[in-house]
Amino acid sequence: MRLTPLDIQNHHFALRWRGCDAEEVKTFLRLVADDYASLLRETEGLREKMRSLEERVASSAGEEQTLRQTLMIAQGLAEDLKRTAMKEAEVLVGEAEVKSEKILDAAHRRAAKLAEDIREMKQLRIRLASAVRSTIETHLTLLEGLAEELPEDPLLDGKVTYLARSVTFRASGGSSGGA
Repeated sequence: MRLTPLDIQNHHFALRWRGCDAEEVKTFLRLVADDYASLLRETEGLREKMRSLEERVASSAGEEQTLRQTLMIAQGLAEDLKRTAMKEAEVLVGEAEVKSEKILDAAHRRAAKLAEDIREMKQLRIRLASAVRSTIETHLTLLEGLAEELPEDPLLDGKVTYLARSVTFRASGGSSGGA
């Protein structure tokens, strides 16, 4: 059974022959009761403080659980973002590789076309050079043939003379009267 400060103050001891000084016992009991009351108040204050702290700990535990869940969600989101970024990077790299292959293929086709054009132009130059050479040789042959003396043809000479005179006569404004 617990004692209260009032129990201590109101307690009566049985009197015996040569017992204690009653006034001294009452004073001592009053001091003990006061100390006991102070300790009870302090204990009650500590219990109240302990309840308050327990409530805060419970609240903090709830907040801690919420923070842990939030952290787990944030870590999950970070991992998802990382995976998404990696996939997007792979897609971009793949697209860049496809584009570069297309550009390279187009460059190879263009280079092949240019090489074919150059080959055709060389053949054309060879053909043109041959045609020009053939034309020059033909003209040289003609020139050489013209440079040679033709045998005299009296009939041809007469016609040339006649034509030369008729051109001269007409140019001088004369009439055609004879010869």
